[in-house]
Amino acid sequence: MSLKRLVPSAGLAIGVTCLITLGMAAMIKQEFIPQEKAEGLTLEINPVAEEILTPPEREEPKEVKRVETPPPPPVIERTKSTKPTEPIVDETGGIPIFKTPKIDPTDFIITVSDRNVEPLVRIAPIMPPSADRSGHCNVRFNVSAEGAPYDVITTYCTQKLFDRATIKSVAKWKYRPKIVNGRAVAMTGVENKVRYRLTDERGNIIPE
Repeated sequence: MSLKRLVPSAGLAIGVTCLITLGMAAMIKQEFIPQEKAEGLTLEINPVAEEILTPPEREEPKEVKRVETPPPPPVIERTKSTKPTEPIVDETGGIPIFKTPKIDPTDFIITVSDRNVEPLVRIAPIMPPSADRSGHCNVRFNVSAEGAPYDVITTYCTQKLFDRATIKSVAKWKYRPKIVNGRAVAMTGVENKVRYRLTDERGNIIPE
């Protein structure tokens, strides 16, 4: 800050301070004049007594009339049934006696009708991971007297990759064996078709 600006500001501040000091001194020199006492004030609290209303007198209850109890309903006589005097008739009679039949094993022969093999259990094949479309295989095999397939071969496959999976699946199948003259025998030349269904991400079957 320059000296030219500081000098006028300082002079103004000194002048204001002197004026305030002279004003305070003049006020102190004035004589104290006590004020007159205010006249006593009187206040009346509730000058007029309010009339308190008394609650009305309660009326005495009137005499309650006595209610006569009605008579009970009349009792209706019921006719009593008499016990039957006739004796109970037993119609079952005695248990008839039957003679025990004698069965001679030479009198009859139990025979089983002839039939071809019947499938009982078929294990579905496993879809090869490299398959890109659906397909099928024609298979030929024999069925033993115990109902187990053997000598399983494929005669035709739409794709070579289905050949091995088809043979493994058919080898696990179970058949009811062939019956000839009441005895289970092996059956040869059984043929079947194994199908492979491959679907896309929408669930649609991809054709062969």
